Amino acid sequence: MEKNRELVVDIMPTRTLSLAWESSGTRLGKKQQRLNSDIYERYRQGDKQWLLFLGCCDISIPLSPSLGFWRGVGNLFVEKLKTVPDIEEVRHRVNIELSLEELEELVDAAPLMTGMEYLDRKLLVEVAEELNTVFCREIEQFNSSVGDFFHEFSPHVHLAGRVYFHLVENRDREFPFQFLATYAAESKSNQKHRRLQYALEEYRNRDDELLELLTTVHMAAKKSPLLKALRDTGELFHHLAWSADEAYDFLRQVPLFEHYGIVCRIPDWWKQKKTRSKIKIQLGTSQPSFVGSASLLDFQADLYFGDNPVSLEEAKALLSQSSGLARLKNRWIEVDRERLEALLKAYEKALVLNRHRGLTMSEALQLQLHPEQLNPDVEETDIEIARGQWLETVMANLNDPGRAPATGPGGGFSAELRHYQQKGVNWLLFLDDLGLGACLADDMGLGKTVQILGFLSAVTEKSPGKPSLLIIPASLISNWESEIQRFLTGLRYHIVHPGYTPSGAAGKRRKKPDLAETDLVITTYAIAQRHKWISEVQWRCLILDEAQAIKNPGTKQTRCVKRMTADTRITMTGTPIENRLGDLWSLFDFLNPGLLGTAKEFKAFSAQLKKEPSGYKRLKQVVSPFILRRMKTDRAIVPDLPEKVEMKTFPQLTKQQVVLYQDFVDDLEQRLEASQEDIQRKGLILSSLIKFKQICNHPDQYLGTGAFDPEESGKFLRLKELCETIHAKRERVLVFTQFKEITAPLARFLETVFHQEGPVIHGSVPVKKRKAAIELFQEKAYVPFMVLSLKAGGTGLNLTRANHVIHFDRWWNPAVEDQATDRAFRIGQKKGVLVHKFITRGTIEEKIDMMIDKKKTLSGQVISHSGEDLVTELDNSRLMDMFRLKLGGA
Repeated sequence: MEKNRELVVDIMPTRTLSLAWESSGTRLGKKQQRLNSDIYERYRQGDKQWLLFLGCCDISIPLSPSLGFWRGVGNLFVEKLKTVPDIEEVRHRVNIELSLEELEELVDAAPLMTGMEYLDRKLLVEVAEELNTVFCREIEQFNSSVGDFFHEFSPHVHLAGRVYFHLVENRDREFPFQFLATYAAESKSNQKHRRLQYALEEYRNRDDELLELLTTVHMAAKKSPLLKALRDTGELFHHLAWSADEAYDFLRQVPLFEHYGIVCRIPDWWKQKKTRSKIKIQLGTSQPSFVGSASLLDFQADLYFGDNPVSLEEAKALLSQSSGLARLKNRWIEVDRERLEALLKAYEKALVLNRHRGLTMSEALQLQLHPEQLNPDVEETDIEIARGQWLETVMANLNDPGRAPATGPGGGFSAELRHYQQKGVNWLLFLDDLGLGACLADDMGLGKTVQILGFLSAVTEKSPGKPSLLIIPASLISNWESEIQRFLTGLRYHIVHPGYTPSGAAGKRRKKPDLAETDLVITTYAIAQRHKWISEVQWRCLILDEAQAIKNPGTKQTRCVKRMTADTRITMTGTPIENRLGDLWSLFDFLNPGLLGTAKEFKAFSAQLKKEPSGYKRLKQVVSPFILRRMKTDRAIVPDLPEKVEMKTFPQLTKQQVVLYQDFVDDLEQRLEASQEDIQRKGLILSSLIKFKQICNHPDQYLGTGAFDPEESGKFLRLKELCETIHAKRERVLVFTQFKEITAPLARFLETVFHQEGPVIHGSVPVKKRKAAIELFQEKAYVPFMVLSLKAGGTGLNLTRANHVIHFDRWWNPAVEDQATDRAFRIGQKKGVLVHKFITRGTIEEKIDMMIDKKKTLSGQVISHSGEDLVTELDNSRLMDMFRLKLGGA
């Protein structure tokens, strides 16, 4: 295995765990490489032992954040398992369950990973049950002890022995604690504990049995000078009275003792970490004088030891004593002088900050993520930041769009919104009122575009004369224009892009529209960098579609977009943004600059997460109010959705395609004029339709040469954008084409998007290979795509693993296309299917599609004949109108 590749865990849409190799930013050590390889080999064998092995492996060896998280889940299971009394007798009948509190802590501490949206308590319960099932199955077939079984997995797992350490409080002021070591009797009929000193009598002249009883003690003593001294002096076998310092020394070593299998019974106040000092800060108890990102929030800071509030004077008094346990207000507390000194500095800074001016809402959220701002020497877990009543209400409204004030779209908006879409519009408007940025991250197919148009209809009414800016990939220009003309016809929009001709402008192009007469300017990421005036305007709202375009903060494109100014900023993406920390920072650096700190501060925060995963909880609390993500699988949404959603997407021709298309139109016009016989004419038209389709697919398909450079085809570029989102969600897609000759180039291109191969089916694929390809795609192992020719894949196949179908080129016969779609959408399909139909704007593809739609409307049913048949019936004049390329606005 390469030294710069590490193993990661993806959560699949099927709610199963999948392992994959990814490039690592750092060189892996030999131990890490070896452990990664061992884990993957067990995973590859498919016996599910890999999760149990993962839970047993050495926690000191670093792993990727996602794999490290699941190691923590497995380790929690193993830790519970190894402390089961009489595990050797119980064996395969054992049943380990995780508590609700443990499940919540695990979810909160989960790092960002692919498929994060599927991680919840239910999944963790399912994984724990799977671990239990695997252990029971394996141990039932294992002919030796449970201890030997675990040693085959890892020498680092030590089953709980029969020795117990007890520490209890005592009323003696000089020696306030008592220590006692006991052991459990072997007999099932006698489960009472006896003092360890009696073992010396019970096992007199039975040294081997005594040695076995004390195995856990001897192992732990190698690492603990305290325990070694107790054992060597014989004090371990007596009831001891301890001072607070002696008890403190013992308590700090409890994790070591438990690791080696010694069961420790200690006071709850230590186990629950109720002894440590901390600062509790409450922000935004009452509503500020004005609402917005710059509004000043009220602020309260208090010092606590455990659950007890203390004054500054009391805390300073504790600094006079050495570190250890101290009695305060009739409770034992832990005093760490260095920690307490750093904490008091942070507390005093908080008091000064509050006294001078307070915190804005943005600063309050920054402090929640970066409490170390008060003092870098303070451990982040020592500062607890809570939201007061008013701020908590605001954040609750953001986290639940159903609680946002009902506002609704403005006049002139004609779409009938589904209930979740209406909530989305309300949520966007609520954040707009607060002056905070929003990320609309609904799943593909849930209608992000129509929600934005509903939002814009209301914003345009609230702020007349102040235009908004929409930046999108070039491949989506036609889609947006089509949706505007369908749902918001009164919106005054202008598209800034070469070759676009505004409607009614008599062919004139204006690089800069009259902003006083414009509600929305639409441009692309590339064009936005070329026009200086775009960066000079204070926009009402700045909206980014396919916002993953700015995930790399170092690119010129990202820097240009972030320099732009607007009252409100919105991003749209169907790609989960929870997958990568760096991507998340760049997105929020645009949405709400400064919220996650500077790039340097966030990098330091990210590095700290490896040591202190609790930071993930704070990160989620800070960013989640600004992300609206609904999935097609959400129970609240499913009733609103049809089982099959059809979406037309309108890629634009590249320059190479435009030249070829226009040249072919000119040549065809001359040949049609020279064509006399009907049969000859019909043949010419049908063959020309094939050539036009080839040009629209890719110039190299028409020319029969070349390497199918994706940049030379609008369809290839749009296919890449769609499939990047599909891959990010680990979903699967079928790509249909009419042409056998382009199946291989499409498959090669998709390999670069999905980073793995996918099967291909066309008429020349033998039956056995075709069957193998179908079985491969239908397996649980992730096979992201399959490319099929429409005739070969249109009937008889069952490919229900896919939940996306892309018609790369159109057959122009709705019945045939529906048959192909039904390879995925049929009995056995549990997911809604998204059907994407590619139609190049301004070409014969769009015009025949419009003709078929019109025919459908007139007949009220699927037409019996294809688009090709409709075209051949036209006279030459109307035929050439169909073929001529129409660039620019509709």
